[in-house]
Order: sequence, then C-alpha cells, then structure tokens
Amino acid sequence: MRWRLACACFAGIACFAGMACVGSVARGAEPEPLDEQAQRGGSPARNNVRNGQCLPESWDVGQFDEKTGEWLLGTGRNIRWVARLGTQTHGTPVVAEGKVFIGTNNGGGRLPRYPATVDLGCLLAFRAADGEFLWQHSSEKLPTGRVHDWPLQGVCSTPLVKGNRLWFVSNRCEVLCLDTEGFYQDLFSRPARERLEEANVVWRLDMRERFGVSPHNMSNCSITSAGRALFVCTSNGVDEGHMNIPAPNAPSFLALDKMTGEVLWSDASPGLNILHGQWCSPCYGVFDGQGQVVFGGGDGWLYSFDPAGDGQGGSKLLWKFDCNPKDAKYSVSGRSTRNHLIATPMIHGGFVYAAVGEDPEHGEGNGRLCCIDARRRGDVSNELAIDRKNGDRPLPSRRLQAVNPQAGEAAVANPNSALIWEYVARDANRDGKIDFEEQMHRTLSSAVLGEGLLMIPDFSGLVHCLDAATGEVCWTHDLMSETWSSPLAADGRVYMADADGKITIFKLSKAKTILAEIEMGRMIYSTPAAAGGVLYVPTTTHLFAIASDE
Repeated sequence: MRWRLACACFAGIACFAGMACVGSVARGAEPEPLDEQAQRGGSPARNNVRNGQCLPESWDVGQFDEKTGEWLLGTGRNIRWVARLGTQTHGTPVVAEGKVFIGTNNGGGRLPRYPATVDLGCLLAFRAADGEFLWQHSSEKLPTGRVHDWPLQGVCSTPLVKGNRLWFVSNRCEVLCLDTEGFYQDLFSRPARERLEEANVVWRLDMRERFGVSPHNMSNCSITSAGRALFVCTSNGVDEGHMNIPAPNAPSFLALDKMTGEVLWSDASPGLNILHGQWCSPCYGVFDGQGQVVFGGGDGWLYSFDPAGDGQGGSKLLWKFDCNPKDAKYSVSGRSTRNHLIATPMIHGGFVYAAVGEDPEHGEGNGRLCCIDARRRGDVSNELAIDRKNGDRPLPSRRLQAVNPQAGEAAVANPNSALIWEYVARDANRDGKIDFEEQMHRTLSSAVLGEGLLMIPDFSGLVHCLDAATGEVCWTHDLMSETWSSPLAADGRVYMADADGKITIFKLSKAKTILAEIEMGRMIYSTPAAAGGVLYVPTTTHLFAIASDE
C-alpha cells in the first residue's frame, strides 16, 4: 500500500506542476496550496482537482452511539477525527489558516444561547489538526418562512477564505465578512472571553434591505474573488406562487469590495425572465488577458462580465450563452424541458463547462452539458430565435419559451456561436433508442476535469465520463441514488458522493474502473474536499477527516 500511495503522489506532483502551465490561460484560477482548499472547487475556476494529496482509497467510518449520534472515538480506520455538525448539511468544507469551515444547521446545538431546538443557519470553525470546535456564526431564520428561508436547511453557502478573512452568504440573504480567528485574538479581554465561541463579524451587507432582493427558498451563493472584488449571486427569484418575480429590478449579480463590502457594480439580468430561483455560484478566469466572471442565471443563460464593471457602478457584459434549446418550454409542474443553472460552471484551458438543472423538488428531467469558448463576444448561443412571419426579425429573450414553432417562430444557427460541443444523449448500444443511462439528466453538480477527461454526475445518479476535447462519452455509471454532490479528483482518482451516503472512488481513465465503494453511514449532500493529505467528507450530520494511517 505504501508503495502504491508513493507512486500516486509522485505522479500527482508531476501532474500538479503541469496544471500550472495549462492554467496560464486563466491566471486568476491557479490551484491553492496543497495544505489549503479555501473555496468551493479549490480555485476561482472551480475545477475541483487536488493532485499531490496522497489520499486513501479505503477507510472505515467506525461506529456511532445510537442514543446521542456521537462518533465513538477509536473506532474506524484511516479516520483522523470526526466532528458533529447539524442535522442537514449542504455546505462544502474549506480548509485554510489551519482551520476547517463549513455551513450547516443548528442540530448540534453548540451554543448555550441557541439550543438545538432553535432553527438557525450556522457556519462552524474547527481546528484542522484535531477537529476541535472553535467558533460558530449564527443566522436566525427569516420570519417570512420557506418562501425565502427553507426550514432546517442551515447555511448552504461554501465560504471563501483569504488570510484572516472569510466571506459567505447567510440564509438571511446577507454577505458577511468574518475574522477567521473569531475573538481568540482578544482572548484576555473580559467581553471576548464571554463570547469566545461566537464569530467576529467584520462587515455585513443585507441584500434584501439594501437592494430589495427576494430570494426564493434559500440564499446559497459560494463566493469567489479576483483582486479586491468579491463576486456574489443574490438568489433573487419568484414568489411563493412561482408565477411572479417580486423584485425584477433587484440585482442578480454583484461585485463587492472584499475589505469594506462597498458595491463596485451590479447587474439585474435576467430580470423578468427568472424561471424559479437563482442558486448558481460564479467562477472566474483570465482569457487572452481579459478577466471574466461567469454567472449562471435563473433563466438558463450564462453571463460573462468584465470583473471591473463599466466604471460607473454598472456591469460590462462580454458574452452570454443560452444553455437551453430555443423550443424548450418551462413549467412549474416539473415536467418542463427548459431548465436553469444550479451547478457552478467550471473553467479549464480557455473553455467554460456548464450543465443545466432544476430545483430537486421538481424531480428528474432532461439535461444538457455544454463546452463554450470564452473568447467570443456578444450573444454566443448555438441558436438564434427569429420570427419567420415578420421578416426573420430577431426575437427578444422570453421567460417560458424562446421559440414557439406554432406561432411561426424558428431557431436558426448562430454564426457567432461559441459552442464547442454539447452532450445531451448518445445511443451507446446503437439500438435506435435513448435509454435512461444513455442521456444527460438535470444536475446540481459541477464538472471536474483532469488528464483530458471530464466527469460529472447528474441528479438521477448517473456519472458521465467524457473526452474533454470532443465531448465523446467514454462511459457512464449508475450510482443508484440521487446525487447532489460534485466530484473531487486527486492523483488519478475521482471521489464521488451520493445522497444515500456512499463514496464511490473511480480511476480517472477512459475505461470505467471502480476502485472502492465506501458507506459513510449518513446521507451526503455536500462535496468532498482535500487539503494537506486529508480527505474531508461531510455527511448531513458529521464531518470526517480521513487520512491514511498506513
């Protein structure tokens, strides 16, 4: 085992060095140091590849006390430590400054003033060395209820950490900047001792109060940054009846000064075309010298902006791309063929990879994965919508359906298309039919790309492995479970969690090879992370720090 891990590490270090060269296309997206993973996906590019980590490919989670739910110390194998979270955990852990930060709910009841019976959004900080609890930020639930702040979901945002500052979006639709040390740096002052386990808030921006944002169900953006700018999706969405947009002029996308919270610029796209909610997080890269921040809109369009804005508080659009076929139609029944974007787009080698999805409550459905050349400008969709009855007049963007063929409207090829390839389905067995396992379904998950291969799961539980250059499907695998998580790639392996609580470890190769299937004992909605040779896997109730003891 030692020999195999040493070989994997050697190969991973070589691959990691090579990634720095590939990343020259997107210089703002270099991977973080090996002992940190300080934001969702490990960099602003959101490509969750962490080579050189020497992560184990086998472990045993051990046993839990049936009455208290606490992990029994000393049980398990390759388990460094286990920390209790809440009862619902959707946030991905980040590791920085010797600490681990993760969003959850208040099911753990760690603070005396907030027992476990009080529903909160919580951001927890643990010591990375041993899992000791350090502090908690507590966000009380919004009084408007589930239309804005769904019960028991906690903090769904994955934070961003730079030095001793941390930024995240609370369940109350606030952007917060915290001191990563909490009040520990003021340990000897009496007020600090009394609030030692509380978070130290540096600044706060309430997006509902400041801009009139009306988040639908949950505010969840995982912030990223470039230079002084933070990039935030506001989660502005529909009302409780799912038909009206209460705040169409409120911004969907923001750039803030990371040190002060000052608004640098904002953009209100898609306005009245929001389908449901806006739960997609941004990514960032540099292409031919031009920085780009890419947001997924609640209308199913990707929007790329100049991170500097227009210099007058507004946005500067570089390009936009419709991720749906023009004749696709949206319906709140769940049977729609038009989708929006929930999965965070990913950047690699000059291209943006994005896949459509829906609210999990709306069930399974058709999907589409696109590879887009980020160097084009304007409307770079694959198709344009025109009105045949009126001299092929271009049609404006519409909410429910871009093109209605019965009304004499049509979709035509766009000569300015930036689409490199798309994956909707493939007839693998060549029987003239598209079977369940031969199609891309709606997804909540981001893609990961390493060694020329792209892997992405869909909500239906299929894992798809494609040739990243061509979009050709190499293989699929049915996890037999809903999948909310995104994959983690490290040292030629891919770690994939599913909602049934299983981690499947694949070899990153064109031939499907399953190295292990490991039960974690609880459901998993979050994405695994890796830093300092430790694999961090959050279930709904516990955070596991996993490292090889061999």
